Amino acid sequence: MKILRRLALVTDLVAFVVVMLGSWTRINAAGLTCPDWPMCRHSLFPNMVGGTVWEWTHRLLAFSLLPLILAVCAVAWQHRRRSPFLLPASIVIAALFLVQIGLGDATVRLSNAPFSVVVHWGTAMALIAALAALAIFAGPPTLDPMRTPWILPVALGTTAFIAFVTMCVGAYVSSSGAGLACLSIPGCAGDVVVYTTGQVVQMLHRLAAAATLLCAAGAFALCWTNAASARVRAAVTTGLLLVFIQVILGLLNVVLRLPTDLREVHAANAALVFLAFVTAAAFSLRDAGIAERAQREPSAS
Repeated sequence: MKILRRLALVTDLVAFVVVMLGSWTRINAAGLTCPDWPMCRHSLFPNMVGGTVWEWTHRLLAFSLLPLILAVCAVAWQHRRRSPFLLPASIVIAALFLVQIGLGDATVRLSNAPFSVVVHWGTAMALIAALAALAIFAGPPTLDPMRTPWILPVALGTTAFIAFVTMCVGAYVSSSGAGLACLSIPGCAGDVVVYTTGQVVQMLHRLAAAATLLCAAGAFALCWTNAASARVRAAVTTGLLLVFIQVILGLLNVVLRLPTDLREVHAANAALVFLAFVTAAAFSLRDAGIAERAQREPSAS
């Protein structure tokens, strides 16, 4: 299982770099420097000028995920009986990767339309989350002496989902050019009523971000007032701190009028917020399962 855990972590790291490089490529308006797919101007060795270096590097790194994903799924299949979570997680990983391949083609054909960007980004983040969960499920079988309530994985999973929705709405805001549709805070251009489509999406993103903050704070309180393991508490605490950082980054993006570097940091931190709560949910789910199994099969003494 140690090999599976390390392989999943390496694959997850590569996938995260692929996603961030894709975000950087789009933010720098280089997403269509290769107008065809999977080649770039019908060549494996295109002229690396301008934004082509970003787009083609992004694709090459994405292609390198194929052998890693195959290896993860093969090793997970070999160890499928050692954890009830391994086989479902590996199936989800394989399915998401296949969908992501098709979405890469569709995004190019649709000329990076906002909806296609959101679906592409969301599927990529779901793949990263599934790989992180698999690595956790393949962890060493340590028994937690405390009884982990099932409300914890439910609450943490809900928080992760809301963070995911917030992130996807933010991707739509960025890809549709609505990042500066609302220049005042907390309202929009000083108006109570929101009129334009860009303003609607921008305010929806802000509301979703507020919901993420509230859920993160609630999850933090729940973990520290209930029987949560140290690793769950650490992940939730990290997630809450990242949410506060994300709020500050969002405000700075508006005040500084969307500098490129800050937009990328904002996107990367949003992904880390999501992954922090996915990690917390996976740990709590594993702890709850272990505690339940230990209760059904008490060790003889």
